[in-house]
Amino acid sequence: MSRTQRESLLEALVHLDQVARYAERDFSDDAIRDAIALRLAAAIDALTRLPSDEVIGMFGDAWYDIKATRNRIVHGYLTVSSEIIDATVTEDLPELRDCADRDGGCGAAWRRA
Repeated sequence: MSRTQRESLLEALVHLDQVARYAERDFSDDAIRDAIALRLAAAIDALTRLPSDEVIGMFGDAWYDIKATRNRIVHGYLTVSSEIIDATVTEDLPELRDCADRDGGCGAAWRRA
């Protein structure tokens, strides 16, 4: 992994860690959900700078769902319900963070995009 690739992975981890910190707050606050969505999209953007064979190796077929989640947030935010953001954070974030951190495989999360 090149320095630039390591930096992209570290950037994604920084954003994911911030998502986790925001998730400790009140999800009913629109500003918190917006901040979570922004950081989640930024984390996924950072991961897209990795070679595609590498991210597919890390996340498997779930990568396509992860990218779709980012696209829904960025290009059609009004179509992303608060329930999707909440479920993504509570159910998928720990696995995404773990996969990115250990550069390992990821299960079949991210089907809500």
